[in-house]
Order: sequence, then C-alpha cells, then structure tokens
Amino acid sequence: MEPTTFLPIGLGLIVIGAAMGIGKFASAAAESIARQPEAADKITGAVNLPLFLLEGVAILAEVFAFLMLVL
Repeated sequence: MEPTTFLPIGLGLIVIGAAMGIGKFASAAAESIARQPEAADKITGAVNLPLFLLEGVAILAEVFAFLMLVL
C-alpha cells in the first residue's frame, strides 16, 4: 500500500476527533446555561476560546497531513 492511501483515513480521524471535542464543549455549555441562565454570558465567553483553539488545532493537523502528502 502506498502512504497516500492512508491520507483520507487520517483526515477522517482528525475531523471525527475535532467534532467530538467541539460536541462535548457545546453540550457542556448548553447544560450549564440551562442550569444557570443568568450566567450565560460568562459561560459563553469561557467556552469560546477553547472552541476556537480546538478548531485551529484541527485545521493545522489537516494542513500537516496534506504537507506530508506533498513532501
């Protein structure tokens, strides 16, 4: 097998991992807001940064995977 055959599998695992992480963050935030609606602004602000960082890590992982294909 060529290494290029594993690229779609790697990209799929990256996307699945990022989606699971984002889903956990979003569900925890929604549950927290449901329990304390008055703290919605603080909860949303505290959750946004990790979500953005997680998405950035997933994008970087995809870029590195494509670079491994090219180089």
